[in-house]
Amino acid sequence: MDVTRDRALTAPADDTAAVVAELRDRAEITDALYRFGLGQDLKDRELFASAFAADAELDFRPAAAKWGGEPPLMTGREFIVDTILAMFTGRVDTTHQVTNPRIVVDGDTARLTALVEAQHLLVADPATHALLKNPYDVELVRDGDRWVIRRLRIDNTWFTGDPTAIFG
Repeated sequence: MDVTRDRALTAPADDTAAVVAELRDRAEITDALYRFGLGQDLKDRELFASAFAADAELDFRPAAAKWGGEPPLMTGREFIVDTILAMFTGRVDTTHQVTNPRIVVDGDTARLTALVEAQHLLVADPATHALLKNPYDVELVRDGDRWVIRRLRIDNTWFTGDPTAIFG
């Protein structure tokens, strides 16, 4: 479900402190998704893990169903990080581009929808690739002065290439 509010900010325009606080939250919320993508692209375990709450849930099943894949629901930050980095490190190069972020903040929780284009190339055979355009539905929680992903659901609008060669 996309976030479809008719404006970005909800803080009153004449309340500078509230506007600044909301802008900071929005930047930190979007940054959680940037950490998710760049952490994978760089195979940077610490950066990638910093995107998730300890009890995070990542659901790639809706996207994989588009090409007949049946991955498990991934739960727990360590399991998510271990699983994805083990699948890609030394085998798959990735690049992630995040666009169209829409955010709703509700106290210490938030919802983010975005489009993510993810290119995947086999290291041993870069001609074997999968380019995915995926709508992301993200639930986040405040973690001190940053935000982390509690639940991430990834769907797929279209793809080119061979996702089964990348994801198995």
